[in-house]
Amino acid sequence: MLQTLAVRKAQGTQYIADLRAAQPAGFRGKPLIADTACASACHACTDVCPTDAIALSPAGADAVAIDLGRCVLCGDCAPVCPSQKLGFSNDVKLCATRREGLVVTAARPDIDPVQVSAALKKRFGRSLKLRSVSAGGCNGCEMEVNAWGNVNFDLGRYGIDMVASPRHADGLVLTGPVSRNMMTALQMAWDAIPEPKLVIAVGACAISGGVFAPSDALNREFLHKYPPSLYVPGCPPHPLTFISGIMDLLGVSG
Repeated sequence: MLQTLAVRKAQGTQYIADLRAAQPAGFRGKPLIADTACASACHACTDVCPTDAIALSPAGADAVAIDLGRCVLCGDCAPVCPSQKLGFSNDVKLCATRREGLVVTAARPDIDPVQVSAALKKRFGRSLKLRSVSAGGCNGCEMEVNAWGNVNFDLGRYGIDMVASPRHADGLVLTGPVSRNMMTALQMAWDAIPEPKLVIAVGACAISGGVFAPSDALNREFLHKYPPSLYVPGCPPHPLTFISGIMDLLGVSG
């Protein structure tokens, strides 16, 4: 008994009381792009980026653009930049409701805020059941999806739960780059979810293909047919990234 109490004291409180205000220490989150000029003819950041998430243009406020839909938040670009133009904050609020809203520049440093969907709020604002499908994922995003319901985050307190069957779901949480081998299973899961329903793309692989984007083993037609209602970037995304995004989408107060 005494040992149990000692462990409890050492671990502290695991439950996060205010998910809206939580900012995890050490988390590499939203990119920061300074106003400083790039070094002449420098392409160090694009050369090191594994997913072509960084785009360079002629000098100006928007000379460097980072697409969070592609970015895996590896951080390799920051130390190789001779102008110290690139960095990362610990901001976990990275979600967007538009794919193009995930691109940040020095002149446009903030991701487009998630737009509350009146229709989704009316339908699912008090109860949202989600079915997770890993379409060729590495299990990184899938582990974070599992964490949504643990004692730390307890997403169920807002009436949002993961379910075992698509027939019990209101929406599909897609992880992985969508391999050809998973196309049929993914479509079957989607077809089994009753209308109305939504897709949530979780992770760089689901959003853009991530590091696997050039592979011939992928077929991403599903996302062309069913555009996501919410994009959750990261590799893998922090649970707080998804939680803040889905709460904003549904207009749920913390």
